[in-house]
Amino acid sequence: MNQPTSAPEIFDRSTRRLRRDRAAPGYAEHDFLRATMLDGIAERLDAVTRDFTDVLDLGCFDGAFVAPQGARVSRCDAGFTFAARSAGIQADEDRLPFADASFDLVVSAGVLDQVNDLPGALALVRRVLRPDGLFLGAFVGAGSLPALRTALRTAEEDRPAARLHPQIDVRSAGDLLMRAGFALPVADVETLDVGYRDLGRLLGDLRGMAASNILVDRQPLTSRVLGRTIAAFSGAADGRDRTAEKFQIIFLTGWSPDPSQPKPARRGSATASLGDALTAPPARFPKP
Repeated sequence: MNQPTSAPEIFDRSTRRLRRDRAAPGYAEHDFLRATMLDGIAERLDAVTRDFTDVLDLGCFDGAFVAPQGARVSRCDAGFTFAARSAGIQADEDRLPFADASFDLVVSAGVLDQVNDLPGALALVRRVLRPDGLFLGAFVGAGSLPALRTALRTAEEDRPAARLHPQIDVRSAGDLLMRAGFALPVADVETLDVGYRDLGRLLGDLRGMAASNILVDRQPLTSRVLGRTIAAFSGAADGRDRTAEKFQIIFLTGWSPDPSQPKPARRGSATASLGDALTAPPARFPKP
């Protein structure tokens, strides 16, 4: 299962591990975003009327995910410190070391937006799931951090550099689930709004949640550009001296295929014509 990926290396794997290790000691002070993701995953899990026995917490951070009662949980993280503190395994999401059909539930919150080979990672998740196993994921998606993006564009309008990670929109996320072979795929998005008094607090949160820039081709931020970015970010503040920032959280739900699952209707099996419905005369109702 531990297969090397052939996808382009967008993210620096060693830097990612280092940043996660550095974030681990103070992570509890910056975990609000993943806590929101875990709440959303818990709500979706509560709606599933079945029992789970073997669970994988993929990208476990501090092990805050609470597995269903009675289930055995394995934890995995790309960072050594997070993995060790959770009594888990250190591994990248697109290089999983688990055997096929090892779990009936895989949960991943807050890491899939930092994976070099996301299609490959999702395919591996499907492979480690047993038939009719469930995958629930959440990550930061397209449309996130608009205030920071605008401030950086303002500061570097002549020669903008890659400062923030590429982001996946909800439609593409659903397509990735289908490509990975999941049945009954669902992708939806929720918005989390946060107000910041200054740019330093936002950057501190991103570092503290291990979400700072780990692009392979990242460039250092000069003091001149940083100063202009701070000014632009502060200039967008409201009457309470807070700049509104936004996180778009994409939630993924998919099932490992199994013959017992409902199937979509076969093309041409409909008994009513859409054309007839559109051209039918309007219904008449009795006058009051």
